[in-house]
Amino acid sequence: MAGLRLGNRLRVARAERNLSQGELAALVGVTRQTISSIETAQYCPSALLALHLAVTLGKRFEDLFYLEEGPS
Repeated sequence: MAGLRLGNRLRVARAERNLSQGELAALVGVTRQTISSIETAQYCPSALLALHLAVTLGKRFEDLFYLEEGPS
């Protein structure tokens, strides 16, 4: 699994719902900074948080998160 990281389409999905980072954060119980860090791939969410985000945004997990090649 070396060289793989969890990519996401969180920013796009959030924009489709007209939600700010702060609004989404409040809905899932995290800080706005956490949402920002996930969107910029600085933070990898737990499985529970990733699933909560998907459900909240009305997306399948696979449509919101994906594996991509990352820095080694």
